[in-house]
Amino acid sequence: MNNEDIKEFHNIGKKPGMKKSNKYNYLEGKQITDPDTGKRVYEISSYRLPSVTTILGATKNTEFLTKWKAKVGEQEADRIKNVSSARGTSMHKFLESYVTGVGYDDLTELGCQARPMAKKIIEIGFAPVEEYYGSEVTLHYPGLYAGQTDLICNHNGMETVVDFKQANRPKKKEWIEDYYLQIAAYAMAHDYVYGSQIKQGVIMVCTPDLYYQEFKVEGPELRRWKHEFLKRLDMFHELQHDEKEKTTPMKEEDFNVKKRDTDNN
Repeated sequence: MNNEDIKEFHNIGKKPGMKKSNKYNYLEGKQITDPDTGKRVYEISSYRLPSVTTILGATKNTEFLTKWKAKVGEQEADRIKNVSSARGTSMHKFLESYVTGVGYDDLTELGCQARPMAKKIIEIGFAPVEEYYGSEVTLHYPGLYAGQTDLICNHNGMETVVDFKQANRPKKKEWIEDYYLQIAAYAMAHDYVYGSQIKQGVIMVCTPDLYYQEFKVEGPELRRWKHEFLKRLDMFHELQHDEKEKTTPMKEEDFNVKKRDTDNN
């Protein structure tokens, strides 16, 4: 690594930033933990909406995760999860600071891993980005759900939802269904609230050994993922309804009716 490379390496997050377009005036939202359920929700315009990640987490098939935890052990699984989460958070902060031109650095061990991962995404993933509309944008579909996407931008001439992901190893398309569902949910919310026409979703993935992957979705495939997310949303509401019925105390008159019916059988 020569002197210029070293200088550029340490300047991530200290550059002027991407070209910003003010085409969309984004609403502010606050991410909180619902005191009643303990789940992550977004508070937007005095309404509380379940997060996209909460919806997907409650409705996903956890069979693979359960087997993996049994294989490596609960303690090791938690360690891997926590390290990955912290490294991913740092990588996101480096990328956000690059986009917005606000300085950021992280000299921790995980930060030193995350910085070159962010640099790899900047070098390859950001190359087709002509301008951006918002970074770390809170989006919501009124009355249904909310979430935060990493970047809304013009990517190769198309309005695009972008999500950054860190991964411990390269991904296969069939492993990242929830990533596509997130993109679809954010695209629907953006189009509904801001009257846009999001044409594309891009998932930019980088591993600690700097293997970069990019997954794109558009056209009929994007529409299909939107339908799939709506199915998961329906499933989530059914689960919520069932949970509410389990925890709601039975009224005395309902108890008397049920007891009478039982006695008569």
